[in-house]
Amino acid sequence: MRTVVVTDPPRADAGRAATLGEYGVATVHEALGRTGYLGPEFRPAWPGARIGGTAVTALCWPGDNLMIHVAVEQCGPGDVLVVATTSPSTDGLFGELFATGLARRGVKGVVLASGVRDVAELRAMGFPAWSRAVSAQGSVKATAGAVNVPVTLGGQVVNPGDVVLADDDGVMVVPREDVDRAVDAAQARVDKEAATRAAFEAGELGLDRYGLRDRLAGLGLEYVAWEDR
Repeated sequence: MRTVVVTDPPRADAGRAATLGEYGVATVHEALGRTGYLGPEFRPAWPGARIGGTAVTALCWPGDNLMIHVAVEQCGPGDVLVVATTSPSTDGLFGELFATGLARRGVKGVVLASGVRDVAELRAMGFPAWSRAVSAQGSVKATAGAVNVPVTLGGQVVNPGDVVLADDDGVMVVPREDVDRAVDAAQARVDKEAATRAAFEAGELGLDRYGLRDRLAGLGLEYVAWEDR
């Protein structure tokens, strides 16, 4: 592994990233054909946060948060710090002191393939964090890794400058070159869902709106009266 810090990588437009964050993970994930989701193991440290920002990536060794310290310097307003490890780790690599420094730099939140701690303090200060674990297990600062290189979390590649979305439904990544398409597709899905919601409120059934009756008949589903069952 090359130990390197890549400075000033190209980033997606911050405004478009924030817009995607407002749509939310479930909407954007569906709008893009169910791609980019990091999986159900990435959970928020506290509920209610919703962010969309540009990725600054850090690759750390298990139980070692040295490269998070290095990555903080590369973070700026509108960024999301994304931390991966070279092999599986649930140690609490990130806590309240890191969050204090990142908040001062305008960072929107953090996503970690490892663990997070100081959950009460993160909630009190309103700093969003998503991780695979909550763990009081501490870390060392001993081994160099990399910053702003491609990393993999939950089977998804996150490149520096990609858009990372996170909320109560989980975390997803939108490649930098797909951001405009994602915004358009998410708005189209919101419009479609609004029309469907209105139809349901008016009493229409999903069976009819989605044309499911013929599909069910083709699958051999029968309706049988109680006395004829």
